Amino acid sequence: MELTVTSKGQITLRQAVLDHLGIKPGERVDVELLPDGRAELRPAGARPGLAGLRGVLRRPGQKPISLEEMQAAIEKPGER
Repeated sequence: MELTVTSKGQITLRQAVLDHLGIKPGERVDVELLPDGRAELRPAGARPGLAGLRGVLRRPGQKPISLEEMQAAIEKPGER
């Protein structure tokens, strides 16, 4: 499905898209800009699943740690 961008940079979502998202007139839409150049639409206030949180705490250059390493750090006495 293609949408046309107006001279003001706006698009109109087709009724099929709104129905698919469960959005009714007057409701708001959240847009998430993804790093690969795509955008994700969802009804405002809808929460993404837990899979959407994957990597949220990742820091560049820091290696991931296992659950076992996390547990060992928690149990290590005297270092807080």
